Parts: sequence; C-alpha cells; structure tokens
Amino acid sequence: MGFINDHQLPLILLCFLVGAALTAFLFRSHVPQRAWKIADLVWICLGGIGALTAVVAGVYAEDSSRLSRQIDIAYSATRTFDRDAARFRLAHCEVDHPAATFRPAIRDLCDKVDFLSASTAGNSELPLFLAVTERAAPLQGLHLFFGDATEGMEDEITRFDTAEFLAFEPHDDRTDTAVALLRQAPSVAGTAAEFQVIAGSYADLIDEVMHLRDEWAVLQAGSAILTLQVLALCLVAFAAPFRLGKSIVELL
Repeated sequence: MGFINDHQLPLILLCFLVGAALTAFLFRSHVPQRAWKIADLVWICLGGIGALTAVVAGVYAEDSSRLSRQIDIAYSATRTFDRDAARFRLAHCEVDHPAATFRPAIRDLCDKVDFLSASTAGNSELPLFLAVTERAAPLQGLHLFFGDATEGMEDEITRFDTAEFLAFEPHDDRTDTAVALLRQAPSVAGTAAEFQVIAGSYADLIDEVMHLRDEWAVLQAGSAILTLQVLALCLVAFAAPFRLGKSIVELL
C-alpha cells in the first residue's frame, strides 16, 4: 500500500498508457464493432467503481481536514501557554514582592510556572509535539489524493510515546494554598488570577495535543481508503482510451 500511495501519479499515467497502447492495437487489428461495445461496457463499470471510491474517499478527506484544524488548535494552545507563562515570569518572578508576607506564595507560583514551562520544553523534543509547535498547519498543502500530506507525520506519530510525554497537574496543595492566600489581598489578587489563567492554558495545551494524537490515529485507521481510490483511478485511466476509441470508431 505504501508503494501505491507514494507513486500515485506515475501509476495512473502508466495505466493510461497501457490502455492507449491496447486501444491502438485494436485499431490496427480492425476488430469488430462488438469488441468496442465490450470496451465501452468495461469503461462504464470501472467508471462506476471510481465514482464510488471517490465518495468513500470524501469521508477520509473530511477526517483529514479535521486533523488539520486540530493541529491549528494545538498550535494555538501552545502559543497561548508560552505567552502567558513568559508574561507571568516577567511580571512577578524577576524581583521579590515588596511585602514579605506574600513572597513565599508568589515564589511557589513562580516555581510551578517554571516547572510547567520546563515540561513543555521537554515535550518539544518529541517528534509529534515538535511538528505541532514549529508548524502551524503542516497538512494545509495536501498532495494529490492526500498521499504525501500524511507521509511526513507518519514516522512522527509512531514515535510519539505517551509515556514519554510530560503532562503534570497544574494545581497541587502548594499552589492552591498560595492562590488562596494571595486572593485575600487586593494588591496581589491579580497575581493569583494570572496563575489561574496559566494553569488553564497548560491544561488546554495537554488536552489538545492528546486529542491531536487521537485524531491522527483515526486518520491512519482509514488510510487504506486512499489505496483503494488510487487503484480505482488506475482502472479508470486504463479504460478511458477504449471509450475514446469507441467514439472515434463511431465517427468514422
């Protein structure tokens, strides 16, 4: 199947050339009119098969579009978390808060943000996550019948090990205690709210990346449809010259 999907256009052209060569042979052999009628019947049957597989492949194309949208969503979630975490560290972690009462709580939140950022940095080394964070939509430029569009990510997804993916709970007892303390004082309540936003961004990021993996698994499960479509198109390309030959014979 891999060979067929990798060489779609050459295979279709080859089938067309073979059909054209056989059609030329029929012309030279002066076959009876019945032979051309049989060739026309073959064209109709193969054309029906091609139309049916095109309808089925349309479902696969919809799955591919859904995966592309999910990549965009995961990419956006990544950028949102990175932006929120960088802003939080710059605003609250570069210098100590003037009030000593709140310094330990703010440091706890800064440590958690650093920890979550470090986990996403580690995940950036994983093949699939690398594709998500560095390419906004790698499936936008689909190749003929989606063949090459999915090739580039196949190795990446097979090497994507959930056990290696670093995903942590953004909330724990320390951070919850720190958030509760900061919320009590209007001057630092905004810091607690910003951390809540970051925690939500991180949770969304993990959910979207794992959803991306699930979408890819669904797409891969139906990849055999592409092979069937290419084979059907090869048969149609093979029969097309016979239909053209019959039309020429009827005109003569």
